[in-house]
Amino acid sequence: MTHVTACLLALLVAGADPAGELRVESALLTLIEHADVSASEAGLLNQLVIKEGETAVEGKPLAKIDDREAKLIHARAETELKVARALADNDIKVRFAKASVAVADAELKRALESNEKFPKSVSQTEIDRLKLLADKAVLEIEQAELDLQQAKLALQVKQHDLDRAALAVERRSVVAPFPGMVVQWKKQRGEWVEPGTPVMRIIRLNRLRAEAFLDSKTLPLDLVGRPASLVFDVPGKASVSFTGKLVFVSPEIDPVNGQVRVWAEIDNHDLSLRPGQTGTLVIGVAK
Repeated sequence: MTHVTACLLALLVAGADPAGELRVESALLTLIEHADVSASEAGLLNQLVIKEGETAVEGKPLAKIDDREAKLIHARAETELKVARALADNDIKVRFAKASVAVADAELKRALESNEKFPKSVSQTEIDRLKLLADKAVLEIEQAELDLQQAKLALQVKQHDLDRAALAVERRSVVAPFPGMVVQWKKQRGEWVEPGTPVMRIIRLNRLRAEAFLDSKTLPLDLVGRPASLVFDVPGKASVSFTGKLVFVSPEIDPVNGQVRVWAEIDNHDLSLRPGQTGTLVIGVAK
């Protein structure tokens, strides 16, 4: 049995009207999201963007791995893409082949017309040669169009190469998976990391989980979605309350004490709450 489970089993549950407000003493605050963020690529860790204790923005870099080689590959891929695009946009061969067909057809037509007016003025061998040139010109159009199509397909391949190179550069940044606080650097600048190597630990503090137990015999059916608040009694001062919502009711009942674990998501935008604190969880009336 874990320490957290032991603490939860010791919670005091106050009875209440199932349709009304519920109060649970000593609800425990825990983390909703936490992660050991790992490197995606092998390399030298050459930059730590933020310090331990600082807050990170989701999707923003936390650390960077040496990406000089990856950037060179990306630059080469960009150049190759430009060359491929120039070839794919170049239809000169197609236009020239079409013009050649027109010329070849015109020469053949003139030769045939000449023979009609002046029989045998153009030899049959010359006629056959002109027909062959006309047929060749038609085939050259097909070949030019095929070459152009292949150039366009090569352009797509080069675009994929560029996208892959860009991804390789991007993967050399270790980014925050969610907004949170960096609480521990597991690797330091100058150390070598491999894919899957934990680089740092981040925890989300702006939303926390208030866990408690309720008696399954008096458990309301419409508990999920009810407004909830976590109340702290401050000696000599007014109670402090943090709002939230009941988001989870366990489908399992503890066979020993007949209780069910529930938890509410509590807003902690000002980061005044800390995981491990206990307070009174007040579950509001169903709307």
